[in-house]
Amino acid sequence: MILDQLIGFFSNDMGIDLGTANTLVLVRGKGIIIDEPSVVAVQRDKYGKQDILAVGHEAKNMVGKTPGDIEAIRPMRDGVIADFDMTEKMIRYFIEKAHKRKNFLRPRIIISIPYGLTQVERKAVRESAMSAGAREVFLIEEPMAAAIGADLPIREPKGSLIVDIGGGTTEIGVISLGGLVISKSIRVAGDKIDMAIVDYVKKKYNLLIGERGGEEIKIEIGSAISLNPELSMMVKGRDQVSGLLSRIEMTSEDVREAMKEPLREIVEALKDVLEVTPPDLAGDIVENGIVLTGGGALIRGLDKYLSDEVKLPVFIGEEPLLAVAKGTGKVLEEIGLLQQLANE
Repeated sequence: MILDQLIGFFSNDMGIDLGTANTLVLVRGKGIIIDEPSVVAVQRDKYGKQDILAVGHEAKNMVGKTPGDIEAIRPMRDGVIADFDMTEKMIRYFIEKAHKRKNFLRPRIIISIPYGLTQVERKAVRESAMSAGAREVFLIEEPMAAAIGADLPIREPKGSLIVDIGGGTTEIGVISLGGLVISKSIRVAGDKIDMAIVDYVKKKYNLLIGERGGEEIKIEIGSAISLNPELSMMVKGRDQVSGLLSRIEMTSEDVREAMKEPLREIVEALKDVLEVTPPDLAGDIVENGIVLTGGGALIRGLDKYLSDEVKLPVFIGEEPLLAVAKGTGKVLEEIGLLQQLANE
């Protein structure tokens, strides 16, 4: 135990929010030092050999713009590993970038995972990190990490409800006395919202845009509720009828219509959790409300939209994009909490 603490003192222990859209790396005592897209760009030769060209921001800039021999890969899909080899390479890149002393002590790492991951999927995450250079790997479920990062009173005998909307999954958790009482994970989140916008533009305007285009529209003018005035932007793409390049003006009303179905699925999942919440904890949630974290929390008016749907107060957590990563960092600081929460 003393030896382990001594090793921990000299190593750069890390918390990793291994997200579908972005990966955040927090180093104990230094805070979040990496926040980059979960994208790897590879070049294949004629024999099928792969060379890593870029990871993170540089790789994301290549999405949809690469020649035939270069591919921009998102190794995480819907919150799980879709490409084991690329995930391992991506984690290794981020560990080495954060852990400057590559030849010194390997870091202990805590990784957040979606609730409900199978044992096979959990093993894949753990093995990726171990192969990438971790000394020891702990897993913590995202609703708990988000709640800790949002400073909810997780250890108290009262119910707290967290909704973390990431890129691949929406995580909903009711937490009391340091444990997840009820939790639900659905694979409807930022990516599905982006694709819903892409499909809407194609259907209504006969315009073909890429996934990045859908994300940009969501960020620029996306809204879950009516705005006054409504926002608008020019959207460029290829007309699927004429085949020519074209542009159209799109409004926040359009985006609201496009996002309607994925947002409805998130509401239904939240209602499912509320319906099975024990009465005493439900009373706490009525009093304290629901906390919203993750990138989805930044969609204009989403807090009010959810509040109107479930008739409860909804608050956006401080720095919602960083909540899960900050939660892993706080767990690293408390060895007792780590042993209590991490799924070994």
